[in-house]
Amino acid sequence: MELVAGYPYWLIKSGLPYQYPKLTENKRCSVAIVGGGISGALAAYCCTRAGMECILVDGRTIGLGSTCASTSLLQYELDVPLHKLKKTVGSRHAIRAYQVCAEAIDKLLALMKELDFKEYSKKQSLFFSRHKAEMESMQEEYLARKEAGFDVQLLSSTEIKKEYGLNATCGILSNKAASNNAYLFTHTLLQHCLTKGFQVFDRTKVRIVKGKNNDQILQTDEGFLIQCKHVINASGYEVINFIGNKIVNLDCTYAVISESMTTGSMWKDDIIMWNTDDPYLYLCTTPDHRIMMGGRDEPFVNMKTMHRYVDKKTHLLEKDFRKCFPSLSFKKEFAWSGVFGKTKDALPYIGSHPDTPGISYALGFGGNGITFSMVAAEIIADLLGGKKNGDAEIFSFAR
Repeated sequence: MELVAGYPYWLIKSGLPYQYPKLTENKRCSVAIVGGGISGALAAYCCTRAGMECILVDGRTIGLGSTCASTSLLQYELDVPLHKLKKTVGSRHAIRAYQVCAEAIDKLLALMKELDFKEYSKKQSLFFSRHKAEMESMQEEYLARKEAGFDVQLLSSTEIKKEYGLNATCGILSNKAASNNAYLFTHTLLQHCLTKGFQVFDRTKVRIVKGKNNDQILQTDEGFLIQCKHVINASGYEVINFIGNKIVNLDCTYAVISESMTTGSMWKDDIIMWNTDDPYLYLCTTPDHRIMMGGRDEPFVNMKTMHRYVDKKTHLLEKDFRKCFPSLSFKKEFAWSGVFGKTKDALPYIGSHPDTPGISYALGFGGNGITFSMVAAEIIADLLGGKKNGDAEIFSFAR
C-alpha cells in the first residue's frame, strides 16, 4: 500500500542516511518486528534493552512509509479533547491516556539525549480557536486539563494577538510539547540497536504469518522464513493487510513547508499551534527557520486522488495561514500527503488481537502517533517480558 505522495521534507532533508540488507536466508529469533518506521524502531529499542533477541523487517526501505511524511510533533493532546474523551471512555481512562502521552514526551526527550540525537526541540503548544462559539468548550477543556494536573494557561484573544500575532478568540497554552525529526530518529534508534546484536532487513515484505506449535513463522515474498516466539506488528495503517479494516478509518492528511525565511523566530518561543477547526490546522517551525503546517484531511479513496489533491490542499492551507497570520508571508517549498488513521475513540490499539494469537500490535493511530509509539513499545516489551503493565487495558483491542 502506498502511503505517501509529494515531497516529504524530512526525507529530502535527511536522505538515506544508512543502508540495510535484504533478507536472503532463513532466520530464527525471539521477537520478529514487522514495520521499520518509528513504531517498529521504538519497539526494537525497548525489546532489545530488555534483552530480547530481535529481528526487524520492512517491505520498503527503512522509514519510507508514514514516518518520513510525519510532521514529527510530540504532543500529549489526543485528537479528541480531554473533556469529551472522558464522556466516551470514562474519566479514569481518558485522564490516564493523556498522562501517559505526556510521560512519553519526557521519555522520548531523555532517549534522544541518551543517544546524542540532536534534531529535536522542547516547545510549548497552543490549542486555539478562531470562533466565539468554541469559547465555552475551550473553557471546559482548560478546566479538565487543569484538574488532571497539566500545566496549562487559558489565553484570551488579546493575549494571543499580543504574544504570538495570531488571530484567535481564545486558546490553551501547554508547557509540555516538542518536535523532532522522526525519520532520522528512527534510523538512530536502529543503528543503536544494531550494536546490541539486533538485525534489520528492509525491502523484505512479509506475506504470511502463521503459528506452528509454540512458534510463529513469517514468510517473505521471496520464500524465506523467520521463526520466532513472538511477532510485533508495527506496520501502522497497513495493518489492514493482516486483520482487515475493522479498527481504523483511513484519511489523507496534507502538509506544506515554507522556504527558510529568517534567522529569527517567526513567532514567540516557536510554539506549536493547532486549532479546533474542522478541517483543523496545525503550525510549527523547524530549526532551519521554516514554517510547517498541515491538516485539511480527506477520507482516503485511492492513491490517484491523494496525489491529485496535493496542489489543491496546499493552496487551501496557505489561505488558512493568511487568516491566522495576515502580517506574515509564506512561500511554499515542499508539499506532501500521507495516509492517516483515526479510531472511533481516538486511542491507539496496543497488544494482542483475539484473531491472531502470538502477535502483538503497536498501532499508534491518531494525531500524536510518535508518543503513542513510545507508549506501545514499553507496554509490549513489558508484556513479552512477563511484566504487568497497568496501562495496557486502556489501549487493548478488548476495550
